[in-house]
Amino acid sequence: MASSRKLREGLVIPAHPLALTAKRKLDERHQRALTRYYRDAGAGGVAVAVHTTQFEIREPRHGLLRPVLELALGEARGSGMVMIAGVCGQTAQAVAEAELARGLGYDVGLLSLAAMRGASIDALIGHCKAVAGVMPVMGFYLQPAVGGIALPVEFWRRFAAIESVVAIKIAPFDRYATLDVVRGVAESGRGDEVSLYTGNDDHIVLDLLGANRIVGGLLGHWSVWTRKAVAMLEEIKQVKAVDRHWFDLADRVTDANAALFDVRNGFAGCIAGINEVLRRQGLLQGRWCLNPDEDLSPGQAAEIDRVCAAYPELNDDDFVAEHLDRWLR
Repeated sequence: MASSRKLREGLVIPAHPLALTAKRKLDERHQRALTRYYRDAGAGGVAVAVHTTQFEIREPRHGLLRPVLELALGEARGSGMVMIAGVCGQTAQAVAEAELARGLGYDVGLLSLAAMRGASIDALIGHCKAVAGVMPVMGFYLQPAVGGIALPVEFWRRFAAIESVVAIKIAPFDRYATLDVVRGVAESGRGDEVSLYTGNDDHIVLDLLGANRIVGGLLGHWSVWTRKAVAMLEEIKQVKAVDRHWFDLADRVTDANAALFDVRNGFAGCIAGINEVLRRQGLLQGRWCLNPDEDLSPGQAAEIDRVCAAYPELNDDDFVAEHLDRWLR
């Protein structure tokens, strides 16, 4: 399938944020502008209805799952981007979400297993097969700090053997757990068919430079400064020898991510941090979240100020400023 082939090439895939008005209602104008930004920045795909989009969009009082999926799809149509929809919940909910996404025209479902905490490996695999029967699936090793569950090598070996599994986002923020995924996929016999994507925001560059077949990234971090992320991935693909520059860059990217994702406060302000950078660029009107208590942590704004000043080479402020009026038309 075309999406599977594209994923194997290695793509920059931003996790799409949610644009809200001051009244915490969907801001369609800025929501569309974000997708146009990712499209024109050269992103190879976009992931919608994922953690960065805020899981609360599924709640009946908000009713935003379908509208948000439709908006992104409408702006990406004809671009060739791989469209990925977040799929979560227990089996009945996950299958229903996959059916919705597939019916709208999404290519792949990013399957979160957070709601399956306590299930056996057999039950987890049965759940994954049910969703994979609806649409191609990208697995997701979510870090425990934001609700993920520990998944051993055996799970990843059996998961990767499912025919409709096309990729895995590795985001446990743990080098040992990351290698469990790599090993499991290799032992499944489908190493050439299942593409590995980093979601390890603390190790982005070194994941991409390493010898573990991680070909691209699906990251909330890449929902900002996307143009530079695209250039960085292309340069990494071309590099023939690793030198000190790449290790220095890895440290700068990780330091910037710590500010955006509020690492010091257990990631409490991670969505607000992303939204704050987009607000500063004009891509969002504010950093509001559906949960009014979800905001920047104390000191986080100063940390964002610090990394923006320290690493101007990482941002794409000029690119956004050049095109913002057209995206917001």
